[in-house]
Amino acid sequence: MKNSKASPWKSLKVGLAALAVMVVFAYGFEITQVNLQELRSPQRQESLVRVTRALARPDILEYEQESESFNAPVYVTCPADGTIPSVSVQETSGPYMMVSPACAEPGEKVTVEGFNFYPNAQGPLRFVPGSDPANPVTLGNEEIKTDADGHFIAELELPRRPSEDVQYIRATVRRNIGAPMFTKTAHDTWNKIVETVFLALLATTLGTILAIPLSFIAARNLMKPVKSPLASISLSIIGWPVGIAIGYLVVNWVGGVSAPFASNVLVNLASVTVSPVAIWVAIRWSLPQEELKTPTTLMRILRVLVLFLALLIGFYGLFQLAALVSNVGKSLAGVLGSFGFLGNFMFQLSDILRLITPALGALAAGGAVSSFLGKIGQRSAEKFPAGSVKIINLILAATAGATLLGIIGWLIEWLYQIGRPEYTLWGPIIAGALIGFLLAAFTGSKSTLPIGMAIYYVTRTFLNTLRSVEALVMAIVFVIAVGIGPFAGVMALGLHTIVSLAKLYSEQVESILPGPLEAVQATGANRLQTIIYAVVPQIIPPYISYTMYRWDINVRMSTIIGFVGGGGIGFLLQQNINLLNYRAASAQMLAIAVVVATMDYVSSVLREKYV
Repeated sequence: MKNSKASPWKSLKVGLAALAVMVVFAYGFEITQVNLQELRSPQRQESLVRVTRALARPDILEYEQESESFNAPVYVTCPADGTIPSVSVQETSGPYMMVSPACAEPGEKVTVEGFNFYPNAQGPLRFVPGSDPANPVTLGNEEIKTDADGHFIAELELPRRPSEDVQYIRATVRRNIGAPMFTKTAHDTWNKIVETVFLALLATTLGTILAIPLSFIAARNLMKPVKSPLASISLSIIGWPVGIAIGYLVVNWVGGVSAPFASNVLVNLASVTVSPVAIWVAIRWSLPQEELKTPTTLMRILRVLVLFLALLIGFYGLFQLAALVSNVGKSLAGVLGSFGFLGNFMFQLSDILRLITPALGALAAGGAVSSFLGKIGQRSAEKFPAGSVKIINLILAATAGATLLGIIGWLIEWLYQIGRPEYTLWGPIIAGALIGFLLAAFTGSKSTLPIGMAIYYVTRTFLNTLRSVEALVMAIVFVIAVGIGPFAGVMALGLHTIVSLAKLYSEQVESILPGPLEAVQATGANRLQTIIYAVVPQIIPPYISYTMYRWDINVRMSTIIGFVGGGGIGFLLQQNINLLNYRAASAQMLAIAVVVATMDYVSSVLREKYV
């Protein structure tokens, strides 16, 4: 039978745990400076009430107003002999005021009573120095409000401005006339909220395009089966920088060749029309669907040269396409009038195309050279005897290690400008060669290494590192790069979207059903075909859902990056908060809430319909 009594040791542990929790929270209170005495402060409460009331009245609508004013005399201070100056009898058919007493010392309170003003109107009560009536002094934050008969009573403290001359208290009341209209704040808020939505849209689009390919190499289930011999891996590593350098130089040369014809629209149009046809013909000749006889070595070389020529023609066509779009955009910008932004859009697209074409050429060449050399290494490992493969592995692994760490050392030198090449260049090269040599020495000649998992861990580390940097910090960097404005916000949010969506996408790829994957692989499909036919159909719905949700997040994040000049409504919100214009800030916060709620509703409808 179990003992129903609690043991002393168990009670002691519970007590110690409760004490530890209390100590933790007590220290948390100390660190976070929890102090409700500040909340009870009358000054704090008065400020809180004032700000809350301002936030509850967003500056969205306004009316045309008419106003009326009246000055009532007052003496500050009273005469030394104690006699109260006489005040002339006031006309009572129109607005008038009575001040009691008619004289008082600085800092004393007087009662002001007004009659025959606009009914149910309000306005400020000001002290007007007799010597400077054009510059009234506001008496605190005193506001008067008339009743249905145009009557009000207010008690005021006179400012410390003694004078022997007569001074005045001025009451000004205003009333609304006509229909309501939007304020300048409302118009500015509308312009900025539209800017915010499109800022988030462009950032989401850019991030999605680049996050999708990254998600496949950041998925464990797709990368784990990828294994290659050491010779193939080494040659692939060597091939990337070589191919990138060659591709960049060649494509830039093609760009230089096409530059003299950039302003000729006819040449642009002819090049854009002829290039695809020439590329199609070259590919059909170089890569026939069936061979009637085995091609000779010379024929294979000719086919490779024709394919290379087709690539050059393709990049020449891209440069000419950029020039054509630029020329058309410039022409349309001056013709379309209020729709001239379409021409500017085309011009910016041409600039983007002109900028990324060398990068695309470099990456394409790097991938092609790396793949070509990797296949050579694969065949060498399969066909050569173990002893020869061992020697090849030692040489290639040392070269690949030296290349990889040499590039890393060069980047470190570029970033930190150490100025010691023995540490930043030759040291990494020697260390990389030694590591590669040792890896080849302790690896079997015909063994395959999990290169897929290595790529997976490098990619995930890169994504996690960038994801840990807030978009606000990224915006500061891009503001320096491209200047204050929404473009910096697009780039900052776009980069943050890439790393965030790549992680979410890759985790979705990791959770797909393995059945379709195995079925497609059983048909002999290669990796690209497996991804297209087995992976993509399973991930389209969650990809759409994540993308729409990310757009929602970017709208809210754009509010924050606007605080550092990243454009959007956040920039306007920060200005109004700094100016203590809480009614305008309330209008911006209301706009953000409406847009986020609307986007949430629209995204839920789209998810229900398409996901």
